[in-house]
Amino acid sequence: MNSLINLKNLKRAEIISDIKKTAEDFQSLNFMEVCGTHTMQIYRAGIPSILPSNINLLSGPGCPVCVTPEEFIDKAIAYLKEGYEILTFGDLYRVPGTYGSLEKECSGKVKIIYSPSESLEYALNNPDKKFILLAVGFETTAPLFAAVVIDAKKKGIKNLFLLCALKLIPPVMRYLLETGELKIDGFLLPGHVATIIGSEEFRKVCDDYKKPGVVSGFEPEDILQSIFILLMLLKHKSRFLETQYRMAVKKEGNILARREMEKVFQKTKAKWRGIGEIENSGLTLKEEFIEYDISYIHPLKIESQVFNPRCRCGEVLRGIISPVDCPLFDNGCSPQTPQGPCMVSSEGACAAIYKYGRE
Repeated sequence: MNSLINLKNLKRAEIISDIKKTAEDFQSLNFMEVCGTHTMQIYRAGIPSILPSNINLLSGPGCPVCVTPEEFIDKAIAYLKEGYEILTFGDLYRVPGTYGSLEKECSGKVKIIYSPSESLEYALNNPDKKFILLAVGFETTAPLFAAVVIDAKKKGIKNLFLLCALKLIPPVMRYLLETGELKIDGFLLPGHVATIIGSEEFRKVCDDYKKPGVVSGFEPEDILQSIFILLMLLKHKSRFLETQYRMAVKKEGNILARREMEKVFQKTKAKWRGIGEIENSGLTLKEEFIEYDISYIHPLKIESQVFNPRCRCGEVLRGIISPVDCPLFDNGCSPQTPQGPCMVSSEGACAAIYKYGRE
């Protein structure tokens, strides 16, 4: 395992050669990435085509927009019709709910933002309007939403609220392993999430289930190195977690960012599209900041259902099928005419394979 220290110095061809040689010791391996950025990079670089046939890469629930449930979109549309204006990242704009998308239903009152902090300017500059910030993402973006809430309270802003669908990665990993729906031999873990929560949070999961994981960077070489490290972890069985993305990831993570998250949010049961409810896998505002929770201030009852029962995004997100196995893939479902969130988001597995992985 000492050879892992020098992996950064290996050229891509050498890494691929080492992967192929080491993979000869195994029959069939399923490695799952739980990061939309990894998914896109894997297919952009053509990594599946250069791996030995006994290594299968699975795309898991690592795209935040993709796992946002239908009722969240339905509720956002309902608030629009109640007179609120919506602030959101662009990827969420076209994601279908039960009855349509934000784009189709109420595009005139939806503002696309690039950073949650922009919501403060909207609220301050338009005191006669009420804004709802759609808080969607994983641990990487949660501190940004926490900072918005803290600043809003300091500045006395009363016309800005959060509709929260923030998710946590370690609990969904546990869910996938506990259900046993498919064989997962190892995880490629998101380096940017680990920069916030630290590698230790992933170590707990890997140790508990005796499944190797590698916290990986995002360049093709990083991903290939991480696949090789997974093979080495499986071969030596001396430990279950390794950090490839050492330049950015610490064991304890970003302490200041974690403090802001913990100050504003608390864990809660959350629904994941295509998966269901998972305990302690989401974040909701604490009592101290409840006046910014639109679901508390203005509760709405929404009846939702699956937008398109033929869409198999849920199975794609769980790694059960490849996007090409969905009957809608490239057959009425494309980035131009998406039938599900995995084709809408730039980090969705369907969009990645449609753009880079079709033969």
